[in-house]
Amino acid sequence: MINIKSLFVGAASVSLIVAGNVALANEFQGPVRIVVPFAPGGTSDILARYIAPELSEAIGQPVIVENKAGAGGNIGADYVAKANPNGHTLLLSDLTALLAAPSVLDNVAYDIESDLSPVTMVSYSPYVLGMSQQHNFESFDDLVEYSRNNPGDIAVATSGVGANNHITTERLIQDLGLDWTVIAYRGGSDATRAVVSGESDMLLNGTTASLPFVLNDQMNALAVTGEERLEELPDTPTFRELGLPGELDGTYQGILVTAGSPPEVVERLQKELADILATEDLQAKIAQQGGQARPSETSAQLQEWMTEQMAELTEFIAGSDIKQ
Repeated sequence: MINIKSLFVGAASVSLIVAGNVALANEFQGPVRIVVPFAPGGTSDILARYIAPELSEAIGQPVIVENKAGAGGNIGADYVAKANPNGHTLLLSDLTALLAAPSVLDNVAYDIESDLSPVTMVSYSPYVLGMSQQHNFESFDDLVEYSRNNPGDIAVATSGVGANNHITTERLIQDLGLDWTVIAYRGGSDATRAVVSGESDMLLNGTTASLPFVLNDQMNALAVTGEERLEELPDTPTFRELGLPGELDGTYQGILVTAGSPPEVVERLQKELADILATEDLQAKIAQQGGQARPSETSAQLQEWMTEQMAELTEFIAGSDIKQ
């Protein structure tokens, strides 16, 4: 005779086990690493160090920031692509650098579309065109005039081959017909230090990393990207005011995870990071350096944005000299 009571007890036990497994899948079982594929002190690094303690508190595990610089961000990206797909290794990077890599580099050891999965956009920062104080240009027009009269004399520092500020620099060179010498460094912080020291003449870099140097009179700002002037630099015109193309827009930072990570963990990460980036504290920290927190509503939203951007970048790079 079938014991009905046993059936109900057995079913309840199975339900509890399934529920327990789902709950376990949403939990983090050890330290989480945020890999920054650039040198310390750049935009990605600053954002990672803002986020790490907040994420640690949210998930109840240590969150460690690791810098793995080189190859325009692709050494760090490759590290995350080949990590254990358990959702515990994250990549925080300039998204354009990642999306441009297949078109710029001959040997990219990972596939951004199959080896990395998007979690959330983090922020947008306009670019500041910062000049070394060895030059005394009073305006962007002065820089252009000097460049035309002295072809090849202006050295422009970038975060690496294929980084967004490299691509933006190349667009500017094409639009204005200038001859600038473009130098790739190991990240935005190295590029910024090169301009501050006078090793290079100028750079376009995100406000999060560059603005403090401008405000401390270590670089001169001639222009900014974005829709409007920065509150911190009210006398510095936008590129649009100067009649330059709207695509000169700035740096977009995002977080990705090793592909194949459990969907429940990725969903938890997306939710926790979106909540963190929505706090007044994080928004204020990013805003103080001229940026804007821009968490994605879903991972799919970031995926859609990345697909569109990759198509545009592939087309532009195919018609340019951007190549390592």
